[in-house]
Amino acid sequence: MITIDGSMGEGGGQVLRTSLALSMLTGQPFRIEKIRAGRDRPGLLRQHLTAVRAAKGICGAEVVGDAIGSQELTFTPCMVSGGHYEFAVGTAGSATLVLQTVLPALLVAKERSTLLLEGGTHNPWAPPFDFLQRAFLPLVGRMGPKVRVELDRYGFYPAGGGRFRVTIDPVAQLAPLELVERGEIHRKRATAIVSQLPMDIALRELKVVGKRLGLVVDPPDIVFVKDPVGPGNVVLIEVESENVTEVFTGFGQHGVRAEAVAEKVAKEVRRYLAAGVPVGEHLADQLLVLMATAGGRFRTVAPSRHTTTNIEVIKAFLPSEIITACVDEARGVWEVEAKKM
Repeated sequence: MITIDGSMGEGGGQVLRTSLALSMLTGQPFRIEKIRAGRDRPGLLRQHLTAVRAAKGICGAEVVGDAIGSQELTFTPCMVSGGHYEFAVGTAGSATLVLQTVLPALLVAKERSTLLLEGGTHNPWAPPFDFLQRAFLPLVGRMGPKVRVELDRYGFYPAGGGRFRVTIDPVAQLAPLELVERGEIHRKRATAIVSQLPMDIALRELKVVGKRLGLVVDPPDIVFVKDPVGPGNVVLIEVESENVTEVFTGFGQHGVRAEAVAEKVAKEVRRYLAAGVPVGEHLADQLLVLMATAGGRFRTVAPSRHTTTNIEVIKAFLPSEIITACVDEARGVWEVEAKKM
């Protein structure tokens, strides 16, 4: 049985989610200790427990330690089965991270899967629905599977209450992904989403983004959430290029000015544009597990601690060699290559 130190690297929930995903993919049982030891509230929270039980449901696993606050867990997988599944976090915890956990296994299951997920759809420190739909899943499609997502209802932190649907047409084996050139930029677009908040917030965000990135934001692209569950705000910047579309997100927070939210996300976009790479920091992290199983390479900005932690977990489950190297120090360009052994 594989033993995973949950406190390794950034010491968050990603260590658990990656371990669950790879356990289902490889059929290898594991035990994880010190779950989320690097966080203020260590152990399993609701969204992590939902991910564990979702993984258990799709592969009939035997699980010990699946309780709120648990810092140790043993997971013994059986056969992955496609089908219809419904997973509800029950709080504002991220439903997109629950999908991140079960998606790799369902991409190569024998049957089509349909999922209904409830919880947070637009949370800080988690991939928002728009990022999955426009940036990540189109690249998954290049590896063979077809994944479609549909947003029923927005769910912002702290109210939650979001809901989205997923349809997965799997393949027997994922194809390698090669993504080293971004190609010509076709479009840059900024959108502000507001729920139960003044329009002025969105206007101020878009004004800053337009100034910092040279975008025309007149008329402003603003989405007002219909039938909102609670207040929330997101500013999205989409960079559509010849070979990839990237999505960058800034989340409004209580006590943080709209201008500061916009400045932060605009800075991330400028870094991405200056590097000239196809894959941004967060997309790199999302692609790792799939590329470790299929092979391939991509160019990105300097790997985050989140990414390097993910690589360490992958090494525990797979014989794949993952090589990271800086190929252009001046522009901060890195290449990540996954070699199947």
